[in-house]
Amino acid sequence: MTEPDRQAIAGQHDHWDSILSDNPDMYGLDPSESALAASARFGEVGAVTVLELGAGQGRDTFHFVRRGFDVTALDFSHRGLASIESRADQMGAVVRCRRHDVRSPLPCADDSFDACYSHMLFCMALTTDELVALMAEVRRVLKPGGLVAYTARNTSDAHYGEGIDCGDDMWEHGGFIVHFFSPELIERLSDGFEIIDRFEFTEGGLPRRLISVTMRKT
Repeated sequence: MTEPDRQAIAGQHDHWDSILSDNPDMYGLDPSESALAASARFGEVGAVTVLELGAGQGRDTFHFVRRGFDVTALDFSHRGLASIESRADQMGAVVRCRRHDVRSPLPCADDSFDACYSHMLFCMALTTDELVALMAEVRRVLKPGGLVAYTARNTSDAHYGEGIDCGDDMWEHGGFIVHFFSPELIERLSDGFEIIDRFEFTEGGLPRRLISVTMRKT
């Protein structure tokens, strides 16, 4: 595995901010299949507080709100969060929005959430070391027995190994850098957790090949 191309990675924040600005409701308003599955799982264990990482424009955020969860949404895009706040105002809903770069420690207290959810944030331009540090932070802010559900494109995806090699299992396509998850990376990120469910699924027109992982804090 080659070392990550940090210069290529550095421009991803501005690229995503521009994309979200130019494409309102880029992913639509309907929740993803992963959000439907995660909310059902969270409900089964009686979760109330949910931390969403990489909320984007809120397609999944508002599904959790409608299901009665107390949601804190983090994203690094001003424009994405502004969209969520505007929609929340229109709905009369409460969503705690925080602008945050997940390469830094999470701005949350220890043991403060029942569950954490993230759809495709983990497979963005984050190095393996950054992902390990992020998952340690997720473990810190989850209550004992709390659940984390995340999705990521994986190494069985048709784009894996294609495009510009950015190192560390990251490849660039059309300006977007994707970190493709291997079984080994999934196991490495499970330190301090029990994996209770994982399965592959497809999404989008390509289609993207993703892995869904649900873990319990031990």
